[in-house]
Amino acid sequence: MQFVLASQSPARLALLRSAGLDPAVFVSGVDEDAVAASLPDPSPSELVAALAAAKAEAVIDQVAAVHPDAVVVACDSMLSIHGQMVGKPGSPDVARSRWAAMAGTSGELLTGHAVVRLDGGTRAKETAGWESTTVRFGTPSQHEIDAYVASGEPLNVAGGFTIDGLGGWFVEGLDGGHTSVIGISLPLTRRLLAEVGVSVVDLWRPPAS
Repeated sequence: MQFVLASQSPARLALLRSAGLDPAVFVSGVDEDAVAASLPDPSPSELVAALAAAKAEAVIDQVAAVHPDAVVVACDSMLSIHGQMVGKPGSPDVARSRWAAMAGTSGELLTGHAVVRLDGGTRAKETAGWESTTVRFGTPSQHEIDAYVASGEPLNVAGGFTIDGLGGWFVEGLDGGHTSVIGISLPLTRRLLAEVGVSVVDLWRPPAS
């Protein structure tokens, strides 16, 4: 059975590879803003779960044509801070203003997960879940914020920060799952895979000879 990651996130792919998997990558191309706009006043968890489900749905037919026996995993992360849900900054100005607001505070990084199992090219089982982790931000100087924004790293990641890259210098601590903050919770994904009848250990790639 092929493990399929419905995401273009290099951090998610690197994490899964380091955890013993060899995912096939299918990029959904979902319009996240359109999905969010279609939801009537969603809670933070409902929002990330809906976005993850939309990403999985968008690639199912493509995956089935290439990998008829597969498990598709899609994720979406957003940061809830100061009562607002924020995604990827997208521009240096937005990233800089986000960090000015986040510095010295805490936020909740929510990650929604959607899992679909394909058997013989047919959707057999599916499940979903989400996880929330509290992120305690440090207080970088303006020079440090400018340098971080100039690196380009925070522009295209949820909340405008990472913990597994340059952003890790500016995160004081986490309360919850650190892999969820990277973009895909390994413990939650293991449980969701079990719900669709797949053991993660059966997906581990063989050790190199």
